[in-house]
Amino acid sequence: MEQWFDNFLGNPPWRWLEAGGVAIAILFVLLLLRRMAYKQYQRFAATPADEFLELPLHVASRTTVSFLTIASLFLGLLTLDLPPKLARVMLTIFTIASCWQIGLWATTGLVEALARKQRKTLAVDRAAAGSLTLIGFMARLVIWSLVLLLTLDNLGIQIKPLLTGLGIGGIAVALAAQNILGDLFASLSITLDRPFVLGDSLQVDNFSGTVEYIGIKSTRLRSPDGEQIIMPNSKLLASNIRNLTRATDRRVVFTISVGPETPLAEVRKIPGLIRSLIEAYPDVRFDRSHFSKISASSFDFEAVYFVKTTDYARHMDILQEINLKLIEAFEKQGISFAYPVQRLYLEQQQAVQSQLVGNK
Repeated sequence: MEQWFDNFLGNPPWRWLEAGGVAIAILFVLLLLRRMAYKQYQRFAATPADEFLELPLHVASRTTVSFLTIASLFLGLLTLDLPPKLARVMLTIFTIASCWQIGLWATTGLVEALARKQRKTLAVDRAAAGSLTLIGFMARLVIWSLVLLLTLDNLGIQIKPLLTGLGIGGIAVALAAQNILGDLFASLSITLDRPFVLGDSLQVDNFSGTVEYIGIKSTRLRSPDGEQIIMPNSKLLASNIRNLTRATDRRVVFTISVGPETPLAEVRKIPGLIRSLIEAYPDVRFDRSHFSKISASSFDFEAVYFVKTTDYARHMDILQEINLKLIEAFEKQGISFAYPVQRLYLEQQQAVQSQLVGNK
């Protein structure tokens, strides 16, 4: 027992104490450096500008305490003369921990770099900004897949038979997760084909809103009422999408009805009057104005014009001004708008009774 205590695993107690002191000192220094990196990153992140060292400091601040502990113990044990088997075990543990930490560093740097790129390109190329989400997902998938394979390889697991088994099992997984994969490939199609980008105003079936996020599985729209509409990418592409942002102009069909008692001379003037009101606006292109229909209770007129902007507020301003000026013009001409009228014809009861008596 005394011999075992005096020479534990081939090293005397003082060497174990020395190794423990080295490990503790290294851990203290590494934790201090990690804290300093985090504090400096917080200062850089508080400023609107992107500092040169901001990204490296952000990556360094994501170093985990568990990795620092394993690294400190590994470096401390290097000062000892350990048995080859135990040394290999420690090396394997340190290698696996390093792989996962490097994966975390890589994904942190990637996400931060893509976020910077997205902020810079959003005002210039919104389509490219939207595709960065998918690029980030695929890159993270590759990184963690490599980390997992390296981990299995260090654990002594044969990777080639595993990959073969995964290939066979992947078919079953693909069949079971076909909806998820459908959304994933739909997201890829949106990224490559670009039917819409961030900030576009869409009308999809009975829903309308502005695109605020294009994800791997779904796309999020913000409706005019403030609600968030979440639509799966596969169903979104299978629907009829109207991209209102890419419209070059807005077609407006303008209809009015006047009373059937309106004189013919005044009826002839109405199409020209409507045309003059529409052509008074420089950002409007007149198309046509006609006396379109004679109904049971009105004379109907139809005009078509195009507003040379997709701004809905501008379209409503023009339509409002046309309506107001049309009411003013009709009042001057003495023309009345048609409205539903129900006529009830009554006969005097006394006259009816006299007629009945005469017949007798």
